[in-house]
Amino acid sequence: MSGAIFVVKTTANQERSVANMVAQIAKKDGLDIRAILVPDELKGYILVEAGSPEVVDQAIQTLPHARTMVKGQSSVAEIEHFLTPKLAVTGITEGAIVELTAGPFKGEKARVRRVDESRDEITVELFESVVPIPVTVHGSNVRILKKEEAEK
Repeated sequence: MSGAIFVVKTTANQERSVANMVAQIAKKDGLDIRAILVPDELKGYILVEAGSPEVVDQAIQTLPHARTMVKGQSSVAEIEHFLTPKLAVTGITEGAIVELTAGPFKGEKARVRRVDESRDEITVELFESVVPIPVTVHGSNVRILKKEEAEK
């Protein structure tokens, strides 16, 4: 049986340090804290799975940067979207203009030819090459410069 999810308000950009300190206190004091989640998109908050709100309250009482516990509780179903990883190619479309941010072609601009969501990769054609050669790169190695652009 899983515990409830409690939300702890923290100082902005201190979420990870608060989560680490909560984990240390839970281990040291043998508290019923089962999981701690620090979602990137949830600034100023951490999520703590515990047996009861009192346990979380006890863990954060003396911690710097741990402000307060938000009243009420959540369920795993409510926070499930934080648990599924986002694909790096999300939002990249064929025809978009991108800049490569890693690898041998770092800094080069290219047009997206194909997006492979199953592999989280995109195939691009470099602008500067004399002969158009398709290059396949991981979605996290590009930065979008312009969304879909009509071919000239």
